[in-house]
Amino acid sequence: MRGNFKKGNGQQKRTDNLSDTRFTVNEDTELLVFLLRSINKSRNDVKVLLRDKHIYIEGKAITQFNHPLKAGQIVEVKWKKPPEDQRLKGLTIVFEDQYLIVIAKQEGVLSIATEKQKDNTAYSTLSAFVKKQNTANRIFVVHRLDRETSGLMIFAKSEKVQKLLQEDWNNNIEERTYLAVAEGAIEKDAGTIESYLVESKALIVYSTNNLAAGQKAVTHYEVLQRNSRYSLVKFNLETGRKNQIRVHAQEMKHPIVGDVKYGATTNPINRLGLHAWVLAFKHPVTKENLRFETEVPGKFSRLFG
Repeated sequence: MRGNFKKGNGQQKRTDNLSDTRFTVNEDTELLVFLLRSINKSRNDVKVLLRDKHIYIEGKAITQFNHPLKAGQIVEVKWKKPPEDQRLKGLTIVFEDQYLIVIAKQEGVLSIATEKQKDNTAYSTLSAFVKKQNTANRIFVVHRLDRETSGLMIFAKSEKVQKLLQEDWNNNIEERTYLAVAEGAIEKDAGTIESYLVESKALIVYSTNNLAAGQKAVTHYEVLQRNSRYSLVKFNLETGRKNQIRVHAQEMKHPIVGDVKYGATTNPINRLGLHAWVLAFKHPVTKENLRFETEVPGKFSRLFG
């Protein structure tokens, strides 16, 4: 049997497949807590197992680390790799149910098609994936990420769910947290930027004093790490305007690395230094509170190692 195990709050049992391990939950708890007590793996390793759909509850793959467990439930660890069709080009499926899909998009992948590029987008890749299961299946765009921004996105499986999410977006979305690498050492540890944004004919977003023309944008920030050249910054969006973080970072005089469009002069990681890190929202149908968190991109961390 692969893996080492330690005493926890569940009873361990081998399945017929020696590469799988099954536990019975003895007391109510959360999935991550249960797994950390039950298998000899680090917190990051357990999160990878969840992300890659190695953890099953009552026969269903679960990726949500704070999934509630009830006494008597069966938790199974499948040590073998999941089917390769789950590992799609340019994205990873983080969560899926009958109503929606949450993905982690890689940088360099378009969210949806443009006039110049129709294929190899997050939408086209995911659409092809669901149609393999049933040709009648469809997906619907809920929101977008810039091409060079990596991280979490939601797609709906019906127009009804898409509408439910979009029409009450601010109430449904409980947290949208981004990580960014900004140029220079930001002096203040935390703060808030508020402005009204408008887009020029050249597709450049900027702040305006004309409140009637612009859309209100509010961004909260916290510096997590800094050195003489760069700052690792956590951005929380109160509003979700196009290029909002990128514009506000420029106006702080600390543009995001690799963002030539908005004033960057350095690109130490050969990509835009922006990542959609955390996404928490109320499920539009089940009303369950869902929260997803991705790993910090290694290229970001290495600048502060």
